[in-house]
Amino acid sequence: MDDIIKKAGVLIEAIPYIHEFRHKVFVIKYGGSILEDEQVRRNVLQDIVFLSYVGIRVILVHGGGPYINRRLKELNVKSEFHEGMRITDQQTLDVASEELEKLNQLIVSEIQSLKGDVTGLHGHENIIHVVKKKSSKDLGFVGSVDSVDRKMLNDHLEMGRITVVSPIGITVEKIPHNINADEVASAISNSMNAEKLVLLTNVQGVLTDPEDPSSLLSTLTVNRVQELIESQVIDGGMIPKVRSCMEALISGVRKTHIVDARIQHALLLEFFTNQGIGTQIVQNTQ
Repeated sequence: MDDIIKKAGVLIEAIPYIHEFRHKVFVIKYGGSILEDEQVRRNVLQDIVFLSYVGIRVILVHGGGPYINRRLKELNVKSEFHEGMRITDQQTLDVASEELEKLNQLIVSEIQSLKGDVTGLHGHENIIHVVKKKSSKDLGFVGSVDSVDRKMLNDHLEMGRITVVSPIGITVEKIPHNINADEVASAISNSMNAEKLVLLTNVQGVLTDPEDPSSLLSTLTVNRVQELIESQVIDGGMIPKVRSCMEALISGVRKTHIVDARIQHALLLEFFTNQGIGTQIVQNTQ
C-alpha cells in the first residue's frame, strides 16, 4: 500500500509541471552510443510518448554517427574528421543519408509500437535549409543551418505528433548536406521558440568531481558555466554540450538540460520532479 501511495504522490508532484508545459515545444537531441542500446532507447522513447500524451510538443533530433561509421567500415571507406566534423564526399553522404533514414524509420516504428502518434522527417523533405560549412579544410557535403521550415514542423506538432528529424539538410541548389545533429537541435529550438532544449548523453550531467556522483551541479547559469570552463572543471566532450546550451539560451530558449539517458525515465524525472536528475543551464539571474 505504501508503494502505491508513493506512486500517487509522484503524479501529484507532476501536476504543476504538466500544467506549465502543456502545448510548449521541447526539442530533444539523441545520438551517439546511447542510441544504439535498445533498452535505453525504449526507455527514452517511452518518456517521449508520455510527454506527448500530456500535451507537450516534442521534436526529437537524432544523430547516427556509430551507425554511419559501422556501415563505412563494412564498405572499407575510411572515416575522416576535421575539427570534429565528418569530411563528407559523395559516397559518405550517400551512406550517411541511407543510415540516417533507416534510423529515423526505426525510431518512428518504435514510437508507434508504444502507441505514440509520430511523424518522421528526412533530409529530402526540405525541413533544414543549409549553406556549405566554412572551415580551414574543405569538408565536402557538410552544411551549416541557414533556416528551418518552422511551418511544416508546427503543422505536425499541432496535430499532436512527435516529430522525428534527421540531421540532413538541403541547399538552395537542392543538394543534400550532412549536418551536426547538435547544431540542428539548437537551430530548431531557436526557430520554434522552444521551452526546452535537452541533450541526452551518457554522463550524469556537469560534475565538479567526475568520480563523485554527488558532486552533480543541478542548476548552472551561463556565467557560471563560463567560469567552470575557464577553471577546467568543465572540459573535454562536455564543453561543446554546454556551449550548445548557452547558444540556445542566448537565442531565446528558456531552459536547457543535459540528462543521462541511461537512467530509467530520466526525462520524466528531470521535468516533473522538484529536484530533477541532470544539469539544467539557465540564463544569468538579474
